[in-house]
Amino acid sequence: MTQQDRPLIMFTNDDGVRSPGLWAVVRAFVGLGDLLVVAPYEQQSGMGRSMPVASTGKLHEYEVPSDIPDCVAYGIDGTPAQTVQHGILELADRKPALCVSGINYGDNTGNGVTISGTVGAALEAASLSVRSIAVSQQTPFDLHLSYSDEVDFSAAANITRYFGEGLIGRKALPDDVDVLKIDVPWQATLDTEWRITRVSRNRVYWPTRPERITGDVNGGKLGYHYNADPSKAEPNSDVYVLMHEGKISVTPMSLDMTARTDFYRLEQILRGEVTYGK
Repeated sequence: MTQQDRPLIMFTNDDGVRSPGLWAVVRAFVGLGDLLVVAPYEQQSGMGRSMPVASTGKLHEYEVPSDIPDCVAYGIDGTPAQTVQHGILELADRKPALCVSGINYGDNTGNGVTISGTVGAALEAASLSVRSIAVSQQTPFDLHLSYSDEVDFSAAANITRYFGEGLIGRKALPDDVDVLKIDVPWQATLDTEWRITRVSRNRVYWPTRPERITGDVNGGKLGYHYNADPSKAEPNSDVYVLMHEGKISVTPMSLDMTARTDFYRLEQILRGEVTYGK
């Protein structure tokens, strides 16, 4: 098999190129093809799919661990979505067969998923016609922005390889599936069940009000906190399956964010021809 025949698998994240979660999933894909890591040089959590003009795009070659062959890596001054663009447009010598974003410290579930840089990077790759997976590991709240070695990524890495290998080997998924969003419960094992889910309409992580005396002093940074009752989420949702049932949530996501509604009836409502609910 020539190099051009081997699949090129691209990896990114939002926790930064030094994240143990990133390298855990890279290791899981050893042997499946050539590996290209293009991750933010610094922590970029919560950046969604943003494209700030202040990013320089500077490339920092990163030393790949000795136990990972067929791999090159870069830390890039940019958001997760921007690293994907750099990867596809200038660093990859051929179109990636797959983009894997993660493994993220902390789940990405509920109606806050568009905040996630992990999900944002996968959506960006999908928009450039690269099949994508966004994978996140549920962790205690205080580990979200850490590189803690208390987190066992083995189950998340192996489930990602399982789905990734399938995506590389199959010709196509349904046309409306652009990204697989995978959320793995805390302390999952290789025997933990997985279920197909949808994004919950419930919010899991809520913003906290800044504490400050005046607007021109430090202390105005927004925070967030966990506030949810997973048992009240939709039974087929990522929040319910991950947090209430303790199973792996696999959510098919689409770039088409159009509401699933009756266009004709919506037009009637907007024109005032009918009243909603009657």
